Amino acid sequence: MKRLVIFASGNGSNAERVITYFRENKLAEVVLILTNNPKAGVIDRAKRLSVPCEIFDRKAFYESDQVLTRVQDAQPDLIILAGFLWKCPSSLIAHFPDQIINIHPSLLPKYGGKGMYGLHVHEAVIANQEKESGITIHYINEHYDQGAVIRQEKTIVSPTDTPDSLAQKVHALEYQYFPIVIEQLLQKV
Repeated sequence: MKRLVIFASGNGSNAERVITYFRENKLAEVVLILTNNPKAGVIDRAKRLSVPCEIFDRKAFYESDQVLTRVQDAQPDLIILAGFLWKCPSSLIAHFPDQIINIHPSLLPKYGGKGMYGLHVHEAVIANQEKESGITIHYINEHYDQGAVIRQEKTIVSPTDTPDSLAQKVHALEYQYFPIVIEQLLQKV
């Protein structure tokens, strides 16, 4: 069985979707969730789903090999960033080349980069009167949201959309496509 490690900073709805998807199809299992936020909703989701979850701080992530060693110990086939807001250190990327993917709530390269997450993205999309938005699943590199695109899916932005209603449309795309893309990538390793 393939092994997955998830990094998350927030609510954890995408992490939960990935966990439940692979519990049904048995190709992989989430063996560890790592979070940088001691108040993240993903912690409660991990407990409820009986997935080990560990909290780390900036020093453990950027100034030591503590997090890198923990990920190495988990022996992941794929590392998934699901609402994880920190840029990964180059040491983690170097140890897991083409094994770390991210999901972003826009059609990159539009509305990517530091500070562009969650409602900030949807507010910008609406403020610029975009006709469509969507998701981008991509490999990560040393720059925010600039890794090679794996897949994009689109949704229409209607004139009546609010940041919240657009977020709902984008979440629906995330929940539908993220596990499928992960499965396709795992079938190649």
